[in-house]
Parts: sequence; C-alpha cells; structure tokens
Amino acid sequence: MARFVFFGGKGGVGKTTVSSAYGLKCANAGLRTLVVSTDPAHSTSDVFDQQFDDDPAPVAGIENLWAMELDPEEEVQAHMMDIKRRMSDQVSPAIVNEIDRQIELAHQTPGAYEAALFDRFIEVMRENTPGEGESDGEAFDRVVFDTSPTGGTLRLLSLPDFLDEWIDRLIDKRSKSIDLFEKAAIGDKEARRKRDEDPIIAHLVARQEKFEFAARMLRNDAAFYLVLNPDELSIRETERAITQLSEYELSVDGLVLNRITPGPEDDEGGRGARYLRDRVATERERIETVQREFDTPIVARIETRVEEVKGSLLADVADELDIDVTPEATV
Repeated sequence: MARFVFFGGKGGVGKTTVSSAYGLKCANAGLRTLVVSTDPAHSTSDVFDQQFDDDPAPVAGIENLWAMELDPEEEVQAHMMDIKRRMSDQVSPAIVNEIDRQIELAHQTPGAYEAALFDRFIEVMRENTPGEGESDGEAFDRVVFDTSPTGGTLRLLSLPDFLDEWIDRLIDKRSKSIDLFEKAAIGDKEARRKRDEDPIIAHLVARQEKFEFAARMLRNDAAFYLVLNPDELSIRETERAITQLSEYELSVDGLVLNRITPGPEDDEGGRGARYLRDRVATERERIETVQREFDTPIVARIETRVEEVKGSLLADVADELDIDVTPEATV
C-alpha cells in the first residue's frame, strides 16, 4: 500500500468515517498513521471525541494514531496573506493597496479554495516523505486524507508543463531588465542584482518544483478510494470522479459502498418491514449496476448503523474494509 491514501466522494457519503476507520486499521497493524481531515464541520473530532487542529495530535487511547484538521477558510486566508507579503516586498508602497485589493478579489474566484488547500496537502506530503521533509524516523508510515483532490486541484498538476516555458521566458525578460538596472546603477554596488538572486524568479521556480513533487507523489506513492452510497446521485458522482482522476493518469484503487440498508428478518411484517424490503431491493439493483458498469473493485460494503460510528463501531467498520495496510516495499 502507498504511503498516502485518499478517500473521496460526494459530500455526506461518509468519507470521514471511512478514512478514520482505515486510519485505525493501519494503526492497529503497527503503522504510525496520520489522519488528515479537511471537513469544515470537523467530523474527525466527533469520531474520536477529541478536538484537533492544524498540528498532528495523538488520538487518545489509540496507539500509533494521530489526527489533524485543516480549516479551509484559514488555509485560504493564510494563502492570501503569504501572497500579499511576497508582492508587497517587490513593489513600491504606492501600489500596495491596489495589489491587496486585486489579491482579495482573486481569492473570491472559483478555484482559490482548492489552490490554497492543495498547497497544504503538498506541505503535509512533503513533511512525510523521507528525504524531502522530516527524517525517516519522524515521518508517518501512512497518511490518510479524508478527501480526494477535485478536478480543480488536479488541474494544478499540469502546471509544471506550462511553467517550464513560462519561467524560461520570464527569466529571460527579468535577466534583461536586471542587466539594464545594473548598467543604470554604475558605482552603486547595493543596487546591483543578479538573476539567480531575483526573489520573483526564485519563488516561481519553487512553485514549479512543488507541483512537480505533488504530481510525482500522487502518481507513484498514493492510492485513491471513493466512498459512495447506493443512490443514483452518489453513483454518478463516483463515475465523474473516476473519469477526472484518469484524465490526470491517476487510477481509483477501490470503491467503498457505505450506508447500505440492512434488511428485516424473514418473519417480520408490517409497513416498516415492507419499506425495508423495497429499499433493500432498490439498493441491490444499484449495487449490481456499480459492479457491472465500473471496473474498479468494491473493497467494502458497510451497512448503516443505528448509532454514530465511533469507538467499537469504528473498529467494526475498520474490520470490514478489505484494503491492504502493508507498506509497499522500497527498492
């Protein structure tokens, strides 16, 4: 199994429950595991009856398991402030206010949320990739994300191809302007600047390397699972997600069918029992559709629980996940 495991799917299908259960499964197998949630409702805290924030914290009472919750709004604000700071360092004070206004408008456009969150995803992956961030002893063996990258964030993976040519052209233009600046600053050593010290070019090159790293990790050291319910909207959303991932050379490793309705006992009668039998029959047809139309294997069929899934119920769900926890052998 890859180091990074993503659980995606339509909103409300149970991604946080399934990702938490898989994290528990990995932890019980002896892997130092981190569950990363991006759910604004902070459902991971509800699952483990414990508050989490942006820093990994041990899950109380469970050995080898840590969790963290990324606040999407905070990530967008942090992303915006970082851009403002970088831009303000490079321009005259006279236009700082206008730049701030433009940046705030840009962060209200579609895709800004995904871009900021994806940046944080990359940071977490880099921190847990030996040789990239923390040392082998500090990196987690398995990092479980409770959401899968959307089409908007996946499009960022294609940026390195465009940035190569763009950065080359920009470097050429910046080099010429720096050369002219130096020639105009004869005798003033403080004003002289070199191309390889230019902060704008350095930042763009760093961004390019970041996206190249993300593309490499997502294709070579990540696994993707989609959680769905046995209803038409969920099934169609799953179909679209598989198509989106395939467009970026990413395949879905398995499907988790969640919240399947349990049927009544054979001797039960009455209106409630008739309703359950009809619902079970409808869901069975939809599950057969998934089996027939999707090449991706079903790795779990999880029935609806009466109570919220936590504690011993979470352990039961973990047992129902037919997903490997063994780390992939490294060459």
